[in-house]
Amino acid sequence: MKRPFPHHPQRPQGQATRGKTARNRLRRVDNFLLRYAPGLLRPDPATEMQRWVVDLGFGATAVTTLEMARTLRQVNPVLPILGVEIDRARVAAAQPFADAHTTFRLGGFNLPLAPDQEAIVIRAFNVLRQYEESQVAHAWWQMGQRVSPGGLLIEGTSDPFGRHWTANVMRHTGNRDQPWRPELLVFSTNFRTGFDPADFQPVLPKNLIHHMVDGEWINDLFAVWKRAALETAGLRVWGVRQWFAASARRMAAAGMPVNTQSKWLRQGYLLVRVDDNIAPAPSDNGNERSTRARV
Repeated sequence: MKRPFPHHPQRPQGQATRGKTARNRLRRVDNFLLRYAPGLLRPDPATEMQRWVVDLGFGATAVTTLEMARTLRQVNPVLPILGVEIDRARVAAAQPFADAHTTFRLGGFNLPLAPDQEAIVIRAFNVLRQYEESQVAHAWWQMGQRVSPGGLLIEGTSDPFGRHWTANVMRHTGNRDQPWRPELLVFSTNFRTGFDPADFQPVLPKNLIHHMVDGEWINDLFAVWKRAALETAGLRVWGVRQWFAASARRMAAAGMPVNTQSKWLRQGYLLVRVDDNIAPAPSDNGNERSTRARV
């Protein structure tokens, strides 16, 4: 049965980004999705809807969309991938790279999907940093209008080469008015510049980056992490990965809701469980509603 989501407005909602990207910049995001949600990426014979993975704001070239397609199709060779851009010239430049399962369309936060199509995963990286924080909740709400229940939004910021990134991971509730339930805050490093929790502060998502002040949960999280890194610094003689993992386990021992599984920590992913108060939540008209964040 098709869900009665409204058709998206024809005019794309949002602003053009600078479009800067680099090969492999988001490779670790794709690897995370492949490990975290392989079931979402596989075909679902129980639905009539076409289920798409969406790369929102792919930038000046199609390279990161094509890289995402190659990675995620390891579990589903015919997985439909949609690259979305609000800049017409970028969409036109990407068309030569389209194929039977890869499409590029003009669009914005109101995803350009047909009535029989829905998103199962949205990757929105380096998109919201140019917006005011007060606009973030409405952008999330708009993206949530064309997503399958249980689908994922991974929205965050990376450095120019993908060495460090931080992202909100949210699960779709199936409720169009309140579409997202926060699930994780993910920190990723490839260890090429060593390890320092402070390296992640410049790449915090827009809803968090201005809250690194006393009394805010994200500031408290970093304080615990920095202290844990100092307390476990002796382990760096065994390698930066061991030090990173030890700091995460020390955070967990201090009461932080950190995933301590080696399969994540060895690969440079710190997964922090979050509750519904991670950020201001949109009300039924998509406007911001103030709540206090905590982990």
